[in-house]
Amino acid sequence: MVDASFIVGIIGNVISILVFASPIGTFWRIVKNKSTEEFKWLPYVATLLSTSLWSFYGILKPDGLLILTVNGAGAVLEAIYVIIFLIYAPKKTKLSMIKMVAAVNIGFLALVVFITLFVLHGSIRLLVVGVLCAALTIGMYASPMAAMTTVIKTKSVEYMPFSLSFFLFLNGGIWSIYSVLVKDYFIGVPNALGFALGSAQLIIYFMYRGQTVPGKTQETDEEQGSGHLIGKVEMAETGHLPKASSLPKQPLSRQDSAVKIIKAFSMPPLELQSFWNQRDFTEQIGQKTAISK
Repeated sequence: MVDASFIVGIIGNVISILVFASPIGTFWRIVKNKSTEEFKWLPYVATLLSTSLWSFYGILKPDGLLILTVNGAGAVLEAIYVIIFLIYAPKKTKLSMIKMVAAVNIGFLALVVFITLFVLHGSIRLLVVGVLCAALTIGMYASPMAAMTTVIKTKSVEYMPFSLSFFLFLNGGIWSIYSVLVKDYFIGVPNALGFALGSAQLIIYFMYRGQTVPGKTQETDEEQGSGHLIGKVEMAETGHLPKASSLPKQPLSRQDSAVKIIKAFSMPPLELQSFWNQRDFTEQIGQKTAISK
């Protein structure tokens, strides 16, 4: 008879891999246009490190096959995204990206693997890697709290996408169940937190849906497109919507780059996707401007 944890793990694999595969359309566009346009690269580098560490955890953990498969698949996809971005990115962006990939995805990951295998021994290996992976996942799930605060203040769900809240709830829930079945606290604690936060977001969403910010006409996501998600994310962080003129990336200092990659670790998959589809926002702004003229 098939073990229940295996079935739940398979479901979790399917959900997570679909999220990892979501930017395939974006990268098909990059290859077709031979340009990275205004897309951000930090989320891919951050997610590549996260999936790589979880894959390593799956290798160290007895019966960690399903952890290895989902994160191994995610790491492969993220590596492909990073390579494509490196091929088509402008020279200045490419140099910055190469430095970050070398430092984070190669240097830091190699250091963790080396210390784990040659310095640490016994169960302490799994403990150290598990704590590191759990910390990254907790940061990922905790970040949407800013969006919840914005919804309560404005009494409008305009800046908290339903899809983001739903997948936070769904992903956290399925992996929480899996963690209970296999008795893995490193998977359980961060995903239980994600499930709780996802549930709270859904409750808040249904409390305030249908209400709009005073003085504004609420448009649906389908009407505004993926660019609307960018506005929601930035509104949650800054308290105001971005102007079209502010979209092009400004040169980043090394300190700014470090801060942004830390922030990238804290973004849920669907929130990262809002940055991946950023180009659609600028196109829609241009079309509306053209029509108004």
